[in-house]
Parts: sequence; structure tokens; C-alpha cells
Amino acid sequence: MPRVSRSGPNANNLLKNKAFTPGELFVNKFVDSYFEDLHVALENVQYTGPQGERLNRAEAYERTLKLAQEATGRGGKLMFIGNGGSAGIASHMAIDFTKNGQMPAMCFNDGAALTCMGNDFGYEEVFARQLHFHAHKGDVLFAISSSGASENILRAVAVARDRGCVVITMSGFKADNPLRALGDVNFYLGLSEYGMVEVAHTAMIHAVVDLKLANSLVEGARIQE
Repeated sequence: MPRVSRSGPNANNLLKNKAFTPGELFVNKFVDSYFEDLHVALENVQYTGPQGERLNRAEAYERTLKLAQEATGRGGKLMFIGNGGSAGIASHMAIDFTKNGQMPAMCFNDGAALTCMGNDFGYEEVFARQLHFHAHKGDVLFAISSSGASENILRAVAVARDRGCVVITMSGFKADNPLRALGDVNFYLGLSEYGMVEVAHTAMIHAVVDLKLANSLVEGARIQE
């Protein structure tokens, strides 16, 4: 079982092993270790389909982009949800997919909506209740959770499924977290530090919209030939 930490990667190991001296050397070792761990984790992301079948990286990104483009091409939308740092990712990605990717997207982080739903129905329902109002058949929900176990995310996914939405999941921490078994495409990162999982999730989702932009450039070049 991975240890959930907010202290940063390998900080405890560096302290235990005394693999540093105070000052610049510790900073160098910590930062080098941070980016090395992040690189290794990104190289070892596990991608699965709706039945738990393994996908390679190209299949996962191609499938995710295709689902997003098909939904928005039919007049649907993309929806992003997450708590805390993952809420920040949701806001960021909703803007980038809309502005840069030309795919209508939204998130559900409005303070009034969150406090209203939380006050009236409980925090576990803050996203599910909003999806009741906004989700339509064929829309795509990106569910982002470092732990993959946040109750309000799991309930929102259940509503999305009930409404006939496509679901893409981003999770970390435990390999058996419930969220990673609920998507049409599931991205799982085997790290237990919040910060690193959030940084990686940002890059992983950003790669989807950047892939769309790259495809557009390639297509444009072909047309000009």
C-alpha cells in the first residue's frame, strides 16, 4: 500500500539515508530526485479500457481524443471535475480545451454552486447534483482524483453513466482505487505524493488537447501540399 505524502518525493528517504549535507547539495539531490521520479512515473502510467483491458499509450490518447472530438462534433461538451488541486486542473483544462482545442468544455468549481449543493445535499453530492442539471447523453466527463477514492467524484461518475456520458478517469495512489475501473479510458499513475500526481495529471490531460492541435497542424500541412 503506497504511503500518501504531502512532503514531496524521496524527502524521507534522503533524511533517513543522510544522503545530503545541509544547503545546496540537499536542494540539488532533492530536485534531481523529484524530476527523475516524475519522469519514471510518467513512463510507467497504466492505461486501461472499460473492461480493464490494457491499452498502450498511443491507444489511450488516440481513443480519448477521438471520444472528445466525437462528442463535441455532435454538439456535446466536455466536463471536468476534481477536488483541491484537481479542481485547479479541471478549471485549467476546461479553458484550454475550449479556447485552444475548440471543443466546448466546462467545470463545476463555482463557489456558489459548490456551497449551495454542499449545504443542501452534502459535499458528497456537489458534483453529482450539478451533473443532474448539465450532463447529457454523449457528453464526456473527465474525472480527476489523486486518490481515485473521493466519494463526490465516484457519485458524479455514477450520474454521468446514468445519463449516457463517456467517462475518462485520471487517478493515482493505490492500484486498486475504485475510480480507475469506471472509465471508458483510465489513466493511472503509480505515485503516492499529491503534488507529483497533480503535476502528472496536468501534463497527461494537456497532452490530449496538444495532440489535437498537432493533428490540426499535420492536416493543414497535407492540405497545402
